[in-house]
Amino acid sequence: MHALLADLVVAVHFAFILFAVAGGLFVPRWPRLAWLHLPAALWGAAVVAFGWICPLTPLENRLRAAAGEAGYAGGFIERYLLPLIYPPGLTRGMQVALGIALLLFNLAIYVRAWRRRRRSSPAARGQR
Repeated sequence: MHALLADLVVAVHFAFILFAVAGGLFVPRWPRLAWLHLPAALWGAAVVAFGWICPLTPLENRLRAAAGEAGYAGGFIERYLLPLIYPPGLTRGMQVALGIALLLFNLAIYVRAWRRRRRSSPAARGQR
């Protein structure tokens, strides 16, 4: 059971990373999603840029230890998702650059959504 929970934590971790990186793409369609996405993007950028450890990582490691696993041998999640989340050779400079890129990418999405929303509002067209 612990191994299954550890796999679930990795899947949630991966989903969170995807949301932090690309969740802003959904904000133009669902503007209220920004209230979830902005904190996620800021947290993701901070974890990467400052070299923090995401709380999901120790949780996964504890679950794996409880399951008697020594590492990530075997299974789809271990083989395919973990290398995406923890790529080999990731340097501190690369982490900082990835954090900044995450913020800039999402800033561009939000600026575009804000401009589009502003152009389409009645006040922007001189109407009340």
